[in-house]
Amino acid sequence: MRSEAMEALDVLTGEWRTTLTNAWFLDPTDLEVPGVATGVWLSDAFVDFRWTMQGDVGGATSEQVLVLGRSDARNAYTALYHDERGVCRVFAMTFGGGEWTLSREDPDFYQRFVGTVGADRIDGRWEASEDQGKSWRKDFDLIFERA
Repeated sequence: MRSEAMEALDVLTGEWRTTLTNAWFLDPTDLEVPGVATGVWLSDAFVDFRWTMQGDVGGATSEQVLVLGRSDARNAYTALYHDERGVCRVFAMTFGGGEWTLSREDPDFYQRFVGTVGADRIDGRWEASEDQGKSWRKDFDLIFERA
């Protein structure tokens, strides 16, 4: 049986069309890169959220996986990240009130995702900080639209 907190993530399940835009590492920076995403339940405890960018993504990764879960003892969501480069990261996560955030403060750099969640669309942006959160640069915008 899913907890109420995990049930809130059900809005992420299903098929999505994605668009990556406004990336500092693409030329031109306003290039739109299409993709697809899928969210599925793993048992009643986790959501497996995967997305793939199609075409030239410059310095970005083209395949990413997030496994979203929750610690009852800490009353907090957690996201495990993996991509085709073999990179693995752990993000603290919040989800509620129409907002989805992922954040990490690791020695290599800080990173965060902030998204506005609707029933059929998520408007998000990825940002990074190389000075421990004193200043942030936008990496790119990422839009999910329900397929």
